[in-house]
Amino acid sequence: MFRPALIAVALMAPAAVFAQAAPLTQVSQHLRAVTTMTANFIQTDRAGKSVGGVLSMKRPGKVRFQYQKGSPLTIVGDGKALTVYDSSVRQESRWPIGNSPLSVLLDPSKDLSRVAKVVPSPTPRMLLVEARDPKHPEFGTTTIAFDRVASAPGGLALMGWSTLDAQGNRSAVRLSNQRFNGPVDDRLFRWISPRRAGPRG
Repeated sequence: MFRPALIAVALMAPAAVFAQAAPLTQVSQHLRAVTTMTANFIQTDRAGKSVGGVLSMKRPGKVRFQYQKGSPLTIVGDGKALTVYDSSVRQESRWPIGNSPLSVLLDPSKDLSRVAKVVPSPTPRMLLVEARDPKHPEFGTTTIAFDRVASAPGGLALMGWSTLDAQGNRSAVRLSNQRFNGPVDDRLFRWISPRRAGPRG
């Protein structure tokens, strides 16, 4: 779980803002260089409960969180919309990819300087970027962690992210076994609502 020191933009000197340009440019270069990614993930919710699974991503806009067996959750982005389905209550939520907290990671053309800033990290090898969309304060603040790895696309490897929502609840996703720019089947990102099958028998 990532706990960066948060610095208010209003307190930052112009020199500090200028110094952030290079790391943000590197993040943009990484996002543009990664067309696909798969990884194992561990998601920890606000209560400290963790669940794992496999993350598949294909830019722009496509993502799937395939949770481990027994979890009721499925999250799929088909390039246009992000769908979250909870089978335990047969509840389906859907909204445009661009209006989701993951839009920074899924849209390599996004201007990071408008929504993100670099924040202090615990080690020189780690790069932390704090993203907050002023048009959607309800999404809260997402802090994205990258590892500086020379062999990775753009010299960075996505390690995970943590989200602090508008109510002060924090959740985190930690990645491992990342694999970049390999083949990923488009069928993973097709969403067919289980609710269309009708009530359970």
